[in-house]
Amino acid sequence: EICDSIGRALFLFLNYAPQQRRMRVVFISDTHNRHPKVVLPAGDLLIHAGDVSGRGTQKEIEDFLLWFSSHPHQYKIFIAGNHDFFIQQNPQKFKEILPSNITYLQDELVEIEGKKIYGSPWTPRFMNWAFMKEKGEDIAQVWRQIPNEIDLLITHGPAFGTLDQIYTGLPVGCEALAKELGRIKPKYFLFGHIHEAYGVREKGGITYMNGAVLNERYVLQNEVTVFDL
Repeated sequence: EICDSIGRALFLFLNYAPQQRRMRVVFISDTHNRHPKVVLPAGDLLIHAGDVSGRGTQKEIEDFLLWFSSHPHQYKIFIAGNHDFFIQQNPQKFKEILPSNITYLQDELVEIEGKKIYGSPWTPRFMNWAFMKEKGEDIAQVWRQIPNEIDLLITHGPAFGTLDQIYTGLPVGCEALAKELGRIKPKYFLFGHIHEAYGVREKGGITYMNGAVLNERYVLQNEVTVFDL
């Protein structure tokens, strides 16, 4: 009888205990106002890793938000990029126009169905674009805020040495971020910024994904990235 009771309990646990479902992620980056031409496949979680606009005006941002919020994906997350000036310069106004079904992350963690997702828009200083920090300690402080062992990390720019090569072959990713990835240990690391480095690569237990849909000439060329989390 004891064995029967244990067996019944084990059966109930295996068949009725809450299970985390697989989440279909649809990932894009660097649309630069070409978003109306991007065809998004079905999925559960829609992610954009920044540079939604070209000049970063309020009108451009509003147009993107209207398009992004209209899709049927249950969850929608995006971060800003170095072109998205309005978001940095007018944070209060941006919050007022942000649709309720979109989650914007700026150095923040959100948990969705048990998955921990962190997003940050900053890139190392290059000329006078938006969301930039000086190389070295200034930007290193940003990355040290990221918690350990998250499921999905989203930043606008890449880390140094992985999917960060410009057309000349020169790697231009953030060295400080590369140093922190060993501590953070995300399962997936999503970014864009360097259009010509689009692709997916496995390295050190992390799946790196550069989701830029435009090529270096700002032509819509690359496929939307889809994976199961």
